[in-house]
Amino acid sequence: MKALTFYEHGESDKLQIADLPKPTIGADDVLINVKACALNQLDLFVRRGSPVLKLHLPHIPCSDGAGIIAEIGANVFDLRVGQRATINPGLSCGHCEFCLAGEDSLCVDFKILGEHTPGTAAEFVRVPARNVLPIPADFPFEQAAAAPLVYLTVWRALISRARLRAGEDVLILGAGAGTSTAAIQIAKHAGARVFVTSSSDEKLQRAKELGADFAINYKTEEWDRQVFALTGKRGVDVVFESVGAATWLKSIRALKRGGRLVTIGATTGARPQEEIGYIFWKQIDILGSTMSSAREFREVMKLVLRGELKPVIDSVFPLERARDAHTRLEKGEQFGKIVLTI
Repeated sequence: MKALTFYEHGESDKLQIADLPKPTIGADDVLINVKACALNQLDLFVRRGSPVLKLHLPHIPCSDGAGIIAEIGANVFDLRVGQRATINPGLSCGHCEFCLAGEDSLCVDFKILGEHTPGTAAEFVRVPARNVLPIPADFPFEQAAAAPLVYLTVWRALISRARLRAGEDVLILGAGAGTSTAAIQIAKHAGARVFVTSSSDEKLQRAKELGADFAINYKTEEWDRQVFALTGKRGVDVVFESVGAATWLKSIRALKRGGRLVTIGATTGARPQEEIGYIFWKQIDILGSTMSSAREFREVMKLVLRGELKPVIDSVFPLERARDAHTRLEKGEQFGKIVLTI
């Protein structure tokens, strides 16, 4: 089969199209003929490499994907060959104490498709049947591929972990990221008032078109001070953080007393400056969140498939132009998701 791979870690020039064996499936698995996959910041991390990430090379990247069911295992009875489907990229064991409690992403053997196992940037991918979600016949593959990872991540972070409620204020950093475009929509769906930041006035305008109430250019304004001014010196109830070191202290400052900061990543570094006094004096909750449970995945994807939440697609590249797609993501030029078609 045709697949996007890298044989060594490094920059985007390490990516290449290779001919690899088609995966074989087990009794509880499904083989998906992939039609579209989508990039995440995770793909850049995996490609560059990390001492804590041990991969069997060559590696196939990408966590998100959608396509047609090509084969089903002997124990699979609720899916059929020929169905259109998308994928939950979170892989759990199903039998540890956390899985049994419905907290799949806390699984002691939790993995992410495309990070710890071969991903979706190939003609075929093998996934557990429980991770497969059928989609309507008229739902575009590009939309179905663009949704899962960002929407499930944001849903758990804002709704399950931070418990965002109607009438609250939420600050979302970096308006153009795929997670941010999902977060704007989910926050508005919850009834919150949304503040966003970006260095691009164009991205801020597009964020407002998505539903953001206040847009702050962090190149021209001290965004934490501006948040305080716009909230009458109160601060926001929730900060949605994925930036890390570059924004952490200001994010804490932007919170109201008793506010919640929920973090899903640290793209600018995992060792931020911090003032503990702010945390205990303002009685702030700092919450970590990773991926989602199977229940949360299905909750948010139901809204996506009904059209109540709409993935924002920045651009679509053929698989053969994956290097260009990676470069666009690395430069932060995108607004929304970058999709590859196969």
